[in-house]
Amino acid sequence: MTAAAKSVCYFGYYLYILGVTLIFVPNFLLTTFQFPETNEVWIRVVGVLALCIGFYYHRSGIQNNNAYLKLTVSARLFVFAAFVSFALFKLVTPVIILFGTVDALGALWTWMALKKDQK
Repeated sequence: MTAAAKSVCYFGYYLYILGVTLIFVPNFLLTTFQFPETNEVWIRVVGVLALCIGFYYHRSGIQNNNAYLKLTVSARLFVFAAFVSFALFKLVTPVIILFGTVDALGALWTWMALKKDQK
């Protein structure tokens, strides 16, 4: 696996953990990060989506799918920008920026690894 592929594969593990947590114990995660608790199904739906996206990341990393690796950089930077915007517009607590920062750091790691892998 290339360095970029490893970065995406490992990010998939993060998404697996996030997805499983949101599916099975969503209020633990929500209250830990100062979000209001919910009993609505939407948070578990988000968990299913995170789990599925994690699968794409993990498997694409293992397969060294270079086109997908490159796409994740812009997608994760978009997540960061969206989460910052949500906080700035006071749609959600600023703690959401922490989750966006994980995406941004992962994107930076992948981008730098892609540059390194090209050499």
